[in-house]
Amino acid sequence: MNMTHYMSLLADNQPWNLILFMAIPVIFAETITVTEFIILFTKNLKGPLRAFNRICSILAGLYFTGIFLYLFPTAFIPVTANGEWHTWVDVVAVSFYLSGVLFLLPLALLDLGLIARNRSEESKLKLHFLLISGFLVVAHVAMIFGMVNPEIMGGMAGMNH
Repeated sequence: MNMTHYMSLLADNQPWNLILFMAIPVIFAETITVTEFIILFTKNLKGPLRAFNRICSILAGLYFTGIFLYLFPTAFIPVTANGEWHTWVDVVAVSFYLSGVLFLLPLALLDLGLIARNRSEESKLKLHFLLISGFLVVAHVAMIFGMVNPEIMGGMAGMNH
């Protein structure tokens, strides 16, 4: 079976790539989401759980930015430049995975107090929730398309199959 570059990345160097590129970001995102729900339901915006949530958000944002800064020039650009995509599903999987930086980096910046400084706590919490939700959506799209065998999906003009 032919694999997308996303799945190849996760399958290589077992178990380390799986842990570094999938498990750590997803565990951070799920931890942030669960604690976010508890914070929203209890309306406790100042307690230790909110502090833990903020720390996880900052670490997740900085960590995933590191992943993006590593993979974009070493994988995305060369695969694109050399026309090595394995059909359109491969492009979708990798692009959606890397787009996670558009959600996690602002999440870290929000909790570092570098953006949305003048918003109310409730408004910041809403933005926080939207950002973590956005990451979960793009991460799951990446996972779903990343697991598809590109051979069954047909080609895309100019792409190697």
